[in-house]
Amino acid sequence: MSSDAFQIYRAFPFFMEEELEEIFQAHEKVVFQKGEFILKEGKTANEYYILEKGLARSFVNDFNGNEVTTHFFVENEIVIEVSSLFQRIPTQENIVCITDCEFRKMDFDTFQELYHKIQNLSEWGRAWMSQQLFVYKQRSVEIFTLSATKRYLHLLEQKPHVIQFAPLKQIASYLGVTDTSLSRIRKELVSHPKKN
Repeated sequence: MSSDAFQIYRAFPFFMEEELEEIFQAHEKVVFQKGEFILKEGKTANEYYILEKGLARSFVNDFNGNEVTTHFFVENEIVIEVSSLFQRIPTQENIVCITDCEFRKMDFDTFQELYHKIQNLSEWGRAWMSQQLFVYKQRSVEIFTLSATKRYLHLLEQKPHVIQFAPLKQIASYLGVTDTSLSRIRKELVSHPKKN
């Protein structure tokens, strides 16, 4: 199978071709429409997804009932709520499609079966989890150490599809700023692109 979505496995150098083939065959192609939920708060995650086409996000509702975006998922990224999936507990997060999306999906039981059967998959899983911990730690540090403008530029550099397709309100909540502040930052960047 040649789907780009599977590059996430191919990047791990230790898989044998037959292991990769078994992993690829365990995924099913699924389609979600714009605005459709993949996971809702209070439910327990039972699937593991890789985003093949489109853009999705996760969000929580704060104590005032406002949506706060916690993550944007772009093509070829794994879309899961780790705590809910692996600890088998109800999630506090929602995952929803910003655009029409195509995924490769594997159910939890199949994933567990392969995880225990293929040693390299468990090694890959540990490597992936370590990398995700680093990413989340980095993001939490950047909220306090980088200006809102630099956080926006960082998002633009890493995930340009987000800036292109996600509503301003969702991007602002992800960056920890108000819609008005983000509008001002964008205007300043257009007026004075070299200052930043």
